[in-house]
Parts: sequence; C-alpha cells; structure tokens
Amino acid sequence: MSEYTTTVGIEVHAELKTRTKMFCNSANDPHASEPNVHVCPICMAFPGTLPVINKEAVRHVLRVGAAVNGALADYSEFDRKNYFYPDLPKGYQISQYKYPLVSGGMLAGVELTRIHLEEDTARSQHTGENWSLVDFNRAGVPLMELVTEPVVHDAKTAARFAQELQLLLRTLGASDANMEKGEMRVEANISVSTDANTLGTKVEVKNLNSFKSVERAIEFETARHIELLEKGGTIIQETRGWDENKQQTFSQRLKEESHDYRYFPDPDLPKLKLSLIPEFTKEEISASLPELPWDRRERYQALGITPEDAAILAADTVQSEFFDTEVVGKCNSASAVKTAVNYLLSDVRGSSVPDALENLRNGVFAELVGLLEEKLISSRVAKDILNEIIENGGSPKAIAEEKGLLQVHDSEELRAYAKQAIAENPEVANDYRAGKEVALQFLVGQGMKLSRGSANPVALAKRIREELSA
Repeated sequence: MSEYTTTVGIEVHAELKTRTKMFCNSANDPHASEPNVHVCPICMAFPGTLPVINKEAVRHVLRVGAAVNGALADYSEFDRKNYFYPDLPKGYQISQYKYPLVSGGMLAGVELTRIHLEEDTARSQHTGENWSLVDFNRAGVPLMELVTEPVVHDAKTAARFAQELQLLLRTLGASDANMEKGEMRVEANISVSTDANTLGTKVEVKNLNSFKSVERAIEFETARHIELLEKGGTIIQETRGWDENKQQTFSQRLKEESHDYRYFPDPDLPKLKLSLIPEFTKEEISASLPELPWDRRERYQALGITPEDAAILAADTVQSEFFDTEVVGKCNSASAVKTAVNYLLSDVRGSSVPDALENLRNGVFAELVGLLEEKLISSRVAKDILNEIIENGGSPKAIAEEKGLLQVHDSEELRAYAKQAIAENPEVANDYRAGKEVALQFLVGQGMKLSRGSANPVALAKRIREELSA
C-alpha cells in the first residue's frame, strides 16, 4: 500500500456572549426553554427592517485576534452570503468575505487563515415523520468563525487545537463554547495524498460537537479515503455528517464553492473604519487582554507545578481563579503549593458537591493546607475535614479541635496507643521482635486507628519501637 499524508484544515463556529443578537435588540438566549420567544422583525427578516451591528460582538472577535497575534483589520465590511435553508429566515446570511476582522495568527502551533463575524441560523427540530419545526431563538445570534490553514496532519493535533481554542474563548469571556450545546461547532476539511506537497480532494465533516468526535471523524475519513483510493476509486468533494452511534460519516450534499454563495457587500450595513473607534484601536484591544492560557501554564510551572498539573489547572477558568486567589500568596512554600494542588485536583475536583470551591474561599483552604504542613493533622484527617467543609462549611482548625483530630505529639498519649496496639496484636509484635520490619507498619496502622487518625505517625512509630524494645 502507498504512503499517504493526511491534511486537515479546521473551521470553528462559536456563539459569542453578548446581551443582544448580532443585528437587533432581541436577547441573545438561544437555549431559552420556550421556542420563538427571543425574536423580532429584524431577526425574523420582515420586509423593510434594517440591521444594526453589535459593537460588543466585534470587540470579542478583535480580542481573540489580538490573543492569537493575528492582524486586526483597519477596514472591514459585512457581506450577504446567499443560500436557501429552512432555518435561514432572510434567504441569505450576513457574514464577512473579502474583509474579515482578523487575518493570520497562530494558536497551539496551528497557523490561522482568518477570523470573521457572522450571524447564526435558526434551529430546525425534526419532531414529525414528514414535517419539522423551526425555533428562531438562535437566528441572528453573533457567531465567530475561525479558519485555519491546511497544516494539521493528525487527528490528535486537531482535537488539541479545538481544546485550546475553547479555553481561550472562555478565558476572554467571548463564549462559553459548550460543544454539547452547539455553542462551539468544529468542522474538519480532510484530504489524503501520496504526494506530501500536493493536497488531495477535500471532504468537509460538519458540526462535530465533542473533541472525541473531532478525532474519530478525522481518523474514519482518513481510513475511508485511503481504502477508496487503494481500490482505484475517486474521492468526491462533499459535505458529510458524523454519526456518533455508528462511529462513521455519512454524505449530506456536494460541497459548495465560494462563488456558489454569490457574496456581495450588504447595502444595509455601514463600512467599518476600526481605527476611528477608540475602543477598537490595536493598543486598546491588546491592553484589554487578561492573562492568556499559555502564559498561565508557564507561570504555574514556575511555581514548581508539573506541566501536566499546570495544564489541568489552567484548563478550568473557575478552578484557575480559585488557585490564584486562595493558594498563590496564601500558601507560601513550594511544599504547601504542591500539597494544595494535589488536594485541589483530586479531592476537590472529584467532589460531587456543586460549587465545591465555595466554602473553601476566604483563606479556608489555605488554613487547611497550613495545618497539614505544620503536621497538626494527618493527610487522612485533612481529607475528612476537607469533605466536611465542602459540604457544610466551617473552620479547619475548629473542626479538628471539636472532633479531637489535631495530631497527638504528647509522649504519654502516644505511649498509651502504642501499648494498646501491641497488647491487641501480640503475634505481630513477636514478628517484629523476630526481625520482620514490615510488622511495625501494621502496628502503626492499628495505633492510628485507636487515635482516630490524630496520632503523629512518625512519633507513634518511634514510641512503638521503644515499647517493643523495652
């Protein structure tokens, strides 16, 4: 079999977070519980209505462009993209063609072609055998489209790119980008070729709504292309969908070219001279950016956090904000920071309690880590106290004192636990005296149980040795 090179270009649509829709004053709430409640004559395309550009949506796209080091346009305009679809009320979509808001850029090592702004379509609901309903709450929602160069050559790189974009959009507050809700949709243009310098015929797989689907669709299409070419067949340039249940793509329609859409500048919308709008200057846009995900990961690693843990921390904006406010500066040693990260990424992250971080704010989490670092409580006790606070709130030290969980260093108390552990396990004690060092750990464990975890294990082990040697 011949050697094939897979090439993938990625397109991503993301619904932007604005108060109103892209060209009208209807609420931007596509997930409303009732259909067709956030509509107006403009987004329903009544005759004689005029669209008005949503300023905040333009700003969102420019900030994304600045974050990826793209070239921000000084001049831009909106175009009409003409095609018919049941959920497209106007019979055309207002989009951008020749003059996008952002050109070029780089994200996760993938070169970008452009980022532009358009409006979303309505949503078709296929509820009957021979008929469908249309919900226009989504019609006119601001939609950012990002297009990459065809420079991706494997499915995992494509999925990583989509994950990094989702994180960037959330960090900037531009979009919630929940793929399962359709707030971020990924499309992959896939081709294979035996000549690494020549692209094969591309097939577009639309509306992939999870990172796993992105990977699986690309892998399936790559295998399908190769199998077809090896049999002497021809790849048809088309648009395909992804069937998650069957784990395969299916044909939807032949792929259109740009001329099929008959683009022309929208006569109802003004041209944009962005440098004349103070808050849209490149300096103002760049100054508005928060710490970006890749910078945050680098900062976390400088604190001694592993690259893997730094990536997990930075990938969750709520968790990351908590770490910055409740750990950095409050846990002052590298050891304390490492302990905090371990508990945050295991016990707190794994909690089934909604808003598990809420009762740990205002220094509570740092206080718990401090008790552990000072060896005033054991790691087992720390986990129990942590779960108690997550569920009911409270002060770590007060809980430890109330329940008698502060570690015992007192010699006489430890001697009592040591003697009881030995008395209750005479055979294990004799094993230790006979040279079986591992028996000591069993006795320490029994002593810890007797103390309900409050004994200092190192001091307890020392006391048990002394009692066994007496």
